Order: sequence, then structure tokens, then C-alpha cells
Amino acid sequence: MTVIKSESRRQTFYMYMFISPWLIGFLVFALYPILSSLYYSFTDYDIIHPPRFIGLANYTEMFDSELFWKSVTVTLKYTFISVPVQLLLALGFALLLNQTLPLRGFFRTAMYFPSMVSGVAMSLLWYWIFNPQIGLFNYMLSWFGIPGPAWLMSPDTALYALIIMSFWTAGAGMILFLAGLQGVPGSLIEAARLDGAGRLRIFVNITLPMISPVLLFQLIMGLIDSFQVFTQAFVMTQGGPNYSTWFYVYNLYTSAFKEYRAGYSSALAWVLLIVVMLFTAVIMKLSNRYVHYEGGGRR
Repeated sequence: MTVIKSESRRQTFYMYMFISPWLIGFLVFALYPILSSLYYSFTDYDIIHPPRFIGLANYTEMFDSELFWKSVTVTLKYTFISVPVQLLLALGFALLLNQTLPLRGFFRTAMYFPSMVSGVAMSLLWYWIFNPQIGLFNYMLSWFGIPGPAWLMSPDTALYALIIMSFWTAGAGMILFLAGLQGVPGSLIEAARLDGAGRLRIFVNITLPMISPVLLFQLIMGLIDSFQVFTQAFVMTQGGPNYSTWFYVYNLYTSAFKEYRAGYSSALAWVLLIVVMLFTAVIMKLSNRYVHYEGGGRR
């Protein structure tokens, strides 16, 4: 019995020894900053001077700030337009490229390639595309006699320009949907065809339920990504014109690195975390009815 306990302790020691690099990294570079930001959110802290505890003053100021509510409005508008359209585009492209087509591999690669471009490079490229004088977008509109607007310089179109730009990365979602579609059993589709089901009915009753876990995953990830939009607004519009692209994370960045209000920006970050968790929890709760997993079960 003593030998068994000794061996167990030795294995436990080796286990902790091998995971210690990760454990130390997690404690120092992840957990400590998270807990520190929670404390700073209740302080007046400008990075230079020691933090001064002020209770809920940062949160009170936040909810009384017009810029805060403007950033919330802009972010939610971007989310509720961009995420559903991106999902539809990604699913549509996946359905198309799941067919037997010539040069199918080339088109799959071409569709996915824009997702590999860095955010800054993509923003600079689209900044040129939306140029009102020499931009490709307005040049194409001129073919149809449509005068192109000053996309990034007008408060009426700046946000919609960034939404249009977000569709360029639908290829990443397409790859995931394509993997899901290829996992749909061909025997189910063949049985439905023999029963006289058309393509639409097969898609609604067989394909869509079978790929619903992929759809759920992409919806949650798209939601999280849309709440953290920053690079486009920073590189292309600087939050304007007239705060039309004043995204939530851009507001957080401005508070932290331009106004040096680390305490206030920490409060912004924690509100964002709570909101993302709430949205994710609601989606997961609703998914119990609509998401089907292998074996016919639901979560």
C-alpha cells in the first residue's frame, strides 16, 4: 500500500513538473492581468500614478456617456447586419463549391485566400477600393451610371462600407460549412430523393439539421468577432466621420491609449466580457431546440 501511494505521489509530482511552464505562463500572463483589470475597473488609474479606489464611479460615468452609447449602437448595428449576411454568403458559397465543378479546388482556394490577409493590409486595400475619386468600387458603379458616394468620408455610408468589407472574409466560414456538408451522409440524401423530396426539402429537412452544429459555432464566433471590431475603424476612419464608426473596442482603445484612463477602459472591457457572455448564453440556450448532433440527439 505504501509503495502504491509513493508511486502515485511521484507521478503527481512529474505531472505538475511537466505542466509547470504552462501553469506559470497562465498565472503570470493571463490570470493576473485579468484579475488586475477587474481591480483597476474600480479605480482612477492613469498608468503613471498609483491607482486610487473610486468604487463604481467608472461604471456610472460609462453609462452616462454619450460616446459609450454611440459605440454600443454602432457595434450592434454592425453585428446584426454583418454576421447574418456573412453566414448566408459562407453557406451559399459552400453549397456551390460542394458540387462537382471544373477547377473546384482553385475556386475553394481563391475564396479562402482573403481570410489569410492581415487586418491592416486588408484595411489599406479596401481604403483604396472605397476611394471616391480613383477607387474600384465607384468605378464599377459608374458602369451603370450610378454616382458613387464618398464611402469612408460620409457618416451615412462609412459604417456600411466596413460592413461590405467584412463580407470579403466569408471564405473562412465557407471552409467550415464545406467540411460540415461533406459530413452529411449520402445515404440520407439518396433515401430522401427516392421518396420524392426535392432539393429545397432535402436542404431544409436533412442538410441544415446535419450542419446545425457548424452553424451554431460560426454564429457564436462571428458574434464575438463583431463585438471586437477595431482594426478597420482605426486604420480607415479613426472612428469617424461624426463617430459613425466609433466601435466599442475603438472607444476602449481611445480611453486607454489616448486618454490614459486605464481604470475606465478596464471597466469598458469587463462590460464587454459580460455582454458577450450573455449573448453567448442566450444563443446556447436557444440552440437546444434547433441544433442536432450525431445520433439524433440535441444538446
